[in-house]
Amino acid sequence: MTEETGKVLVSASNEVIDAAVKNPLRGDAANRDMYRHPAETLKFFGLKPDMTVVEILPGGGWYTSIINPVVTMNGQFYAAHFHPYEGAPGYYARSLNGFKEEAKTNALYKGLKITEFHHLKAHDIAPEGSADMVLTFRNVHNWYMGDGDAGVDGAFKAFNKALKKGGILGVVEHRMPESQDQVENKNSGYMKQSYVIAAAEKAGFELLESSEINANAKDTADHPKGVWTLPPRLANGDVDKAKYVAIGESDRMTLKFVKK
Repeated sequence: MTEETGKVLVSASNEVIDAAVKNPLRGDAANRDMYRHPAETLKFFGLKPDMTVVEILPGGGWYTSIINPVVTMNGQFYAAHFHPYEGAPGYYARSLNGFKEEAKTNALYKGLKITEFHHLKAHDIAPEGSADMVLTFRNVHNWYMGDGDAGVDGAFKAFNKALKKGGILGVVEHRMPESQDQVENKNSGYMKQSYVIAAAEKAGFELLESSEINANAKDTADHPKGVWTLPPRLANGDVDKAKYVAIGESDRMTLKFVKK
């Protein structure tokens, strides 16, 4: 491939991403674009229409409704949703079933495949070695809060299992200042960038690049109810609400890794 051909392919991919973000079928979900920067984030990760992509724990499908339309014609999208194991929180099954129902009627979900993921219990998120890209948005803190280092290690092992050699892992996560103590602030919802990078490297990934696309210098990561104090949750209710709305959504790291 020549350099010029590469530029043309990237440009074409970027146009498809822009079209997916601007799709009016996304409805009110687009209101958060100003905080989550989906077009810029997916371009940074290098998303292309012919890729096999896995999204980890898509929840209500905010990113699904953008990524799946990009790859639905020439690639494949796997939504690695909750694994409702025996004893799991009730919302695991409710969320998974709701997502399955949405997939039956939502045009933006056309052609996707649903798998199940749990950082310790379910690692078959796509056929082994089949994925070009695995993406996780604001999930690492949950695995850390639930099972500490073992929870995070388990998740990254699953990502490595699904990816091809040379495949891309994209991570967006609430960012804790390096001056704060990760253990003491375990339940804050924030993670140190150095911790996330070390966990990925331990699982067989190499950091290619980091981006400040999703940075927010107003966020100190020191709030009464952790990251959930900020929008969109606003867990503190009306107490200092204007202050937290003015800060906006959290400061986030955006990291691009490759499977070695």
